[in-house]
Amino acid sequence: MTTTQRRPEEQGLPFNVFAKACPSRGTLEHVTGRWGALTLGALYEGSLRFNELRRRVDGVSEKMLSQTLHALERDGLVHREAQLTNPPRVDYELTPLGHEVAQRLLSLIRFVEGSMDAVLEARERYDDTRGAR
Repeated sequence: MTTTQRRPEEQGLPFNVFAKACPSRGTLEHVTGRWGALTLGALYEGSLRFNELRRRVDGVSEKMLSQTLHALERDGLVHREAQLTNPPRVDYELTPLGHEVAQRLLSLIRFVEGSMDAVLEARERYDDTRGAR
């Protein structure tokens, strides 16, 4: 077995996202889930207040955005800054780690967006052969 074919634990890696008890799996779920990926992507260009972020991530509920932000903050990807003003102001921005993750996600997002013609054609072929659902 070559180095790239060996299991992560055989390579001395401390985490293995494929192991159900590994904490990296939860972070991967937070990052790659619909709302996590969109939230990280939306914050890539800079700090946003909660409602600005909610408008940017079209379709997310207040509850889901709040839960997503809490998870991403706990994972060290998003920084929350509350300012003691009247009314209170809370801004969200990416941490350096969050910025790196968002940069990688945005590459994937742009690839998917650029591939949509092929995806839509594939869907059409699939539906034609299996009957539209």
